[in-house]
Amino acid sequence: MPLDNNMAFKPVNIALLTVSDTRGPDDDTSGDLLAERIRAAGHKIIERAILRDDTALITARLHNWIDDENIDVVISTGGTGLTGRDVTPEALDRVKTKDIPGFGELFRWLSFASIGTSTIQSRACAVLARGTYIFALPGSNGAVKDGWDQILVHQLDNRHRPCNFVELMPRLSER
Repeated sequence: MPLDNNMAFKPVNIALLTVSDTRGPDDDTSGDLLAERIRAAGHKIIERAILRDDTALITARLHNWIDDENIDVVISTGGTGLTGRDVTPEALDRVKTKDIPGFGELFRWLSFASIGTSTIQSRACAVLARGTYIFALPGSNGAVKDGWDQILVHQLDNRHRPCNFVELMPRLSER
C-alpha cells in the first residue's frame, strides 16, 4: 500500500484487550503478538487487559476506554467465534455508535487465503463508539497476523493513501 513519506508519522494511542476464559498474562500469545506489532509500527499501548468471556465485563471495560481521552483505538483479540461463550461482538453492539462492516468483510476475505472456508466461523468486526475505533479480531495468532499485517497497520498509519482511519479521527465526534 502506498505511503506518503512526505508526511510525518502520527502514533495512535491504543488499548489492547484479550478476551479469554483460559489465557492469562503468561500465555496470552495472541495479545503479545499484537502488542509487538503495535509497538513496532510506532504506536503506543496505553492500557492492556485480559478479561474472561463475559459481556458485562467487556462492555464495562470498553465504556471506560471509550471515555478515556488518551485512547484513540481499542483492539481486542478473542471471543469472536460461534460458541456460547464467544461474546465480544455482542459487547461491541452495546457500546457502538456506528458499525464499520467493511472491516469484518475484508478480514474474512483475507483470512480465506490462510484457512479457507473456515473463515466463515469468524465474527471479526469493528465499530465506532463515541469517537473511538474498536476492532475485534479472533484469538488465534494467525488471525492477529492477518488483521494487523494486512489491514490495521495500514489503516492506522496517517501516511497511508488514498485514505486511512487516522485522518478521520478529528471528525469522528462531529454532529
